[in-house]
Amino acid sequence: MDEPRVAQLLLDSAQEDAKALNALVGLPSIADAIVGFHAQQAIEKAIKAVLSARGIAFRRTHDIAELLDLLTDHRLPAPPHAEELDELNPYAVEARYGLIGPGTLQRSGLAVMVDDVLTWAAGGLALPLS
Repeated sequence: MDEPRVAQLLLDSAQEDAKALNALVGLPSIADAIVGFHAQQAIEKAIKAVLSARGIAFRRTHDIAELLDLLTDHRLPAPPHAEELDELNPYAVEARYGLIGPGTLQRSGLAVMVDDVLTWAAGGLALPLS
């Protein structure tokens, strides 16, 4: 499958996770692990979409910091909130399996942060491929 197609599929999937996040973030009865998972997934997939659109290979990882480093290594602009994004890393795996405690997720502004990253990614897909 070609890079632009993979990039669009990743962005579409990121948008689906963002929809789930938006539906769940205001419900205190939904565990942080679930809310954080969808936020982490949306951001991870958005960054991978930009990398794919530019033909930049990445390994199978849930590590947002590693993906941000790839952007830097290839002189691509960082997404909004880049300095905070890796704080969602534990929600990719650890929180899903009960390895971190509840109540650690800062929900306020989370949906806005994810939306900002998705907007950045959509703009990144429009960049000419190098």
